[in-house]
Amino acid sequence: MPTLHWQKSSYSSEGNNCVELATAPDGTIRLRESDDPTTTLTLRPPGLYSLLATARREIPNRP
Repeated sequence: MPTLHWQKSSYSSEGNNCVELATAPDGTIRLRESDDPTTTLTLRPPGLYSLLATARREIPNRP
């Protein structure tokens, strides 16, 4: 597997509770938590959009 360039979410805190994502050469998007980087979620762009839309509906806005 090629080395991926992981980016930290702008919504993540400064500690170890970070969500990171990377785009793989095959066009999939990989998500992982920084405290367990060996476990990743692999999605195609439409799946990521659905995941984010669902999260926005289910999680109330932060004050």
